Amino acid sequence: MPRLRDGVIKRGGSWSYVIRVPDPAIGVSKPKWVGGFDTEEAAKAARDEARIRARRGEFVNRSTSTVAGYLAEWVEAHAATVKPKTFAGYRHDIDHYIVPRIGRMRLQALRPAVISKLYRELAEHGGRDGRPLSATTVSHIHRTLRKALADGVDVEQVLAVNPAARSKRPRSSASEPIQVWTVQQLGAFLNTAGSHRLFAFFRLAAYTGARRGELLYLRWEAVDLNAAEVTFGGSTAVIRGQRVEGTTKGGRSRTVSLDRDTVVVLREHRRQQAEERLAAGSAWNDSGGLVFVSRWGEPLHPDTVSGLMTKLIDRHNQAGPATLLPHARLHDLRHLHATTLLLAGVPVHVVAARLGHADPAVTLRVYSHVLREHAAGVGDIFAQAVKAPVSKSVSNERRTP
Repeated sequence: MPRLRDGVIKRGGSWSYVIRVPDPAIGVSKPKWVGGFDTEEAAKAARDEARIRARRGEFVNRSTSTVAGYLAEWVEAHAATVKPKTFAGYRHDIDHYIVPRIGRMRLQALRPAVISKLYRELAEHGGRDGRPLSATTVSHIHRTLRKALADGVDVEQVLAVNPAARSKRPRSSASEPIQVWTVQQLGAFLNTAGSHRLFAFFRLAAYTGARRGELLYLRWEAVDLNAAEVTFGGSTAVIRGQRVEGTTKGGRSRTVSLDRDTVVVLREHRRQQAEERLAAGSAWNDSGGLVFVSRWGEPLHPDTVSGLMTKLIDRHNQAGPATLLPHARLHDLRHLHATTLLLAGVPVHVVAARLGHADPAVTLRVYSHVLREHAAGVGDIFAQAVKAPVSKSVSNERRTP
C-alpha cells in the first residue's frame, strides 16, 4: 500500500502532494491534495512552491481551466461593466490574437516567457497575411491580457501571480503626433468646406479639439450659443454595424468655450437644419436633437464624416490651388488644435481640460515635442528679464557723483 512521505504519495500511475492551507472563513487549516504529476521530483517541487505560497496567503487550488476557457468567461463577465467599444476591443484581442496562439494552454501553466514569446511573434508576423503587427496593437493586446490575468489573481483567485505583469514586449520607439497641417492650410480646408452642409462639423472639430465620436453624440441642448459654450457629455461609436452611445473616453463631461465666429457658424447650421426638417416633413427622423445629422434627420455614421473630409481635400486640390493640401485625418484636427494652443503659451492643464484628458500628464506625454520646441527660447527670455534691470542699475550708478 502506498505510503505518504513528507506530503508526497504515489496514486496509481501519478504522484500527488498534500499541504495544509489556512481557511480564512473558519481560521483553521485544511489539507489540500494536488495530483497528476509524472514523477516524484515534480510533485516535491510543486509541493515546496505551494508551501511558500500558502505561508504568504497566495495559495490557489489546482485548476485544469485553459486560457481560452478562462478568457471566454472573463470577457462575458465584463460585458455589462465596461464601455461597448472597450468590450469589443477585449473580444477582438482575445479572439484574433490570444486564443489562436495560447488558448489551449492550461491557465496555471502560463509563464512570463510564454507571454513574451507571444508578443514577439505578433510583432513579427501577427498581422494580416503574416505582416508585422504594430507596436500600438501589441500594447493593446498586452493591456487586455494583463487585465484579464490580474482579475484571475485578485477576483477569481485561480492564479497566484500575474504572468503578464512580468512579461516583456518588443521595444518600440514612442511615436509623437505629426502636425500634418499648418493653421494656414486649415484655413484653406475650411474655405473649401464652407459650402457643404456639414461645414459646422469640421469647424467645431478644429476649433474645440473634440473627438469624432463626441461631435456625433452632441445634442443641441448641450450647446449654449448665448454663453458661447458647448458641453461634450458622451461619445458615439459603431460596434459590429450598430451605433452605440456611451460616455466620453475619459468618462466625464467637459464644457468648452467657443469663439465668436464659431458661434455664428453654429447658429447658421441650426437655421439650415430647421429648413431641412421642414422640407423633409413626415420623412424626417427624430434623432433626439443631434446637432449633426443627415438631410433626413438620421444619425451620421462615423465613417461618413471621415470620408467626407477626404473628399473635401480632393476637391480643394482639384481646383488648382497654389499649394496642395496633404492628406489628413479627422483626428489630425484635434492634434492641430492642441499644438496651436501649446505653442501660443496656453498652460498645459488648460489644454488638457479642453481636450478631455483626465490627467495633464497625458497631454505632457503626447505633446512633449511641442513643449520642447516652445521651451527652446525660454533661456533667452529669462536672460532678457534679468538683463534689463541690471543694465538700468549699472547706468544709474555711473551717473551718481
